[in-house]
Amino acid sequence: MSTELCRLDAVELARMLRAREVSAREVVGAHLDRIAAVNPAVNAVVTVCAERAMAEAAAADERLASGAGVGPLHGLPIAHKDTHETAGVRTTFGSPVFADHVPERDELIVERMRAAGAITIGKTNVPEFAAGSHTFNPIFGTTRNPYDTAKSAGGSSGGAAAALAAGMHPLADGSDMGGSLRNPASFNNVVGLRPTPGRVPAWPSSLPWETMATAGPMGRTVADAALLLSAIAGPDPRAPGALGEPGSVFAAPLEHDVRGLRVGFSPDFGGALPVEPEVARVVTEAAKTFAGLGCVVEEVRPDLSGADEVFRTLRAWQFHLAFGPLIEAHPGRVKEAVVANAAAGRALSGEDVGRAKEGLAALFHRFREFFGRHDLLLLPVSQLPPFDVGLEYPTEVAGEPMRDYLDWMRSACHVTVTGCPAMSVPGGFTPDGLPVGVQLVAPYGADLALLRHGRAFERATRFAERRPALE
Repeated sequence: MSTELCRLDAVELARMLRAREVSAREVVGAHLDRIAAVNPAVNAVVTVCAERAMAEAAAADERLASGAGVGPLHGLPIAHKDTHETAGVRTTFGSPVFADHVPERDELIVERMRAAGAITIGKTNVPEFAAGSHTFNPIFGTTRNPYDTAKSAGGSSGGAAAALAAGMHPLADGSDMGGSLRNPASFNNVVGLRPTPGRVPAWPSSLPWETMATAGPMGRTVADAALLLSAIAGPDPRAPGALGEPGSVFAAPLEHDVRGLRVGFSPDFGGALPVEPEVARVVTEAAKTFAGLGCVVEEVRPDLSGADEVFRTLRAWQFHLAFGPLIEAHPGRVKEAVVANAAAGRALSGEDVGRAKEGLAALFHRFREFFGRHDLLLLPVSQLPPFDVGLEYPTEVAGEPMRDYLDWMRSACHVTVTGCPAMSVPGGFTPDGLPVGVQLVAPYGADLALLRHGRAFERATRFAERRPALE
């Protein structure tokens, strides 16, 4: 029974909890047992708060038994990303500077999950300050892919995705600037949604009007991701850039007839980016799946010119603002990649940032026009399958050298600066059994439509049902 509970989709598990077919104590206990059994091989959950979680589970059972109302995440255990501050739970950001940091309050995404009934069971591993799409840091070490522990789990939400795939919790929160929800979802055969900026507001935030980074949901299915989004989306007076629709809109049914949907696809961004053949093949097969569902499918060349300069400039500017004082206060104690990004930001002029902001606007309007002709864009999530866990980052993709740890992530980074919602959905496997996701991109604000399109693809392919052979 314990193992079976850890294999259930979050939507079904939530139904069983509300129907009192299973108790929150049983569900939380089963997932704590699962963490004890498989986490040593994967290193995804880095802090476990078992006693607290069981106490919260008992309180949840009592609340339901009393007839009190419960939220949509009632009794579901979640380990929060270790960059999301969690009251009373060690939150390190993967940095030695914060190795003993215990926040006094929850940040907004954690606050909302807990208000919806979720139970905190721990924290998931991240790269230091979430810098990069491979999860390792000097405090907790490296997270491994549950489909092949010799491979990367991606990042920066790598611990979240690996734990989710391995059955350590049924839902996961994450965040995404250049692919940190999408890339690990692709590597671990789960769903990761980067929502429209402002859909999941952030607080506290020193840059509340900026759109590069956003929190979002992960799940083993599209419906599970929608369930979590329904709890974490919606406006908040502390977040001025928040979109106005309530999270409850994402509790609507996802079943949807996609016949006639206009789908543009590109296996390699029109030749603009190097993409490994195994990944390009999965994208092409996904396009055939949409065609088989009655969609109008055509190969396209999305115009992402200027996206690299925009992303790198604005990322560096934000890294300087966020980490410059910290680097000065703790010389030699911050990851070199973060130091280099912050230094690049310090060297920027106002004209550099202004030009990047103009480029950001141009990309938004270019994609607004693209989605006047199409309803959905199908792309690679990552330019290669999961790579060797011992690498800092891939040094070559499809024979092309990678300049740095951002270069191999361009397939996700470039989509970030369009402002469009984007989701990684399980798309297939390599001949060696490694997961490969496909990236679905929808018009600005069309998060619910994106979830519905992803659900139709998921039901047609059933790749999401394949679990790692990790015992």
